[in-house]
Amino acid sequence: MMPKSVYLAGPEVFLDNAREILDLKIALTREAGLVPISPGDLSIPHMPTKFELGLEISKIDELLMNRADAIIANLTPFRGIAADTGTCFELGFMCAQNKPAFAYTNVQADHATRTLAYFNGEMWRDARGLPRGPDGMLIEDTDMIDNLMMHGGVVNRGGSVVVGNAPAGAELTDMTAFREILKIAAAMLA
Repeated sequence: MMPKSVYLAGPEVFLDNAREILDLKIALTREAGLVPISPGDLSIPHMPTKFELGLEISKIDELLMNRADAIIANLTPFRGIAADTGTCFELGFMCAQNKPAFAYTNVQADHATRTLAYFNGEMWRDARGLPRGPDGMLIEDTDMIDNLMMHGGVVNRGGSVVVGNAPAGAELTDMTAFREILKIAAAMLA
């Protein structure tokens, strides 16, 4: 039986040492018996404008995802309280194809806790008892690591979400939770 291919989604492509981190994730994925498909491996042709470059990267990423059997998404918060928006798109894209999905985060605090921290703990409860931020918007409190569609998308396809607790400053480079989700994915995809 051919090993399953896994699309490795996450914001690591934005790191200064992106190639080093992506190569490590690729090697760990191979060690787990899976075939890695990494967006950091794409070959991007020169494009005349930044907009056309963005379109080309998007097109190539979708082609890579179409080739993959499953996805492992790094849902560690990126530039705010939530996961990287590109990673969220990729997870949704794969879930829409009903492909197996797995995810991890290197931040232990759930989405509601991070939202409350963003508002410095300020919140109030509406007439129904639902938590709202100072902006009046509902604070999603579902005991999930990110928006319920991200976490739910994984679990609803039989996948797992691993919650790590990386040291401060290593949230996007710590491999502890990634190694754990790789074991789970390899066993489920075997």
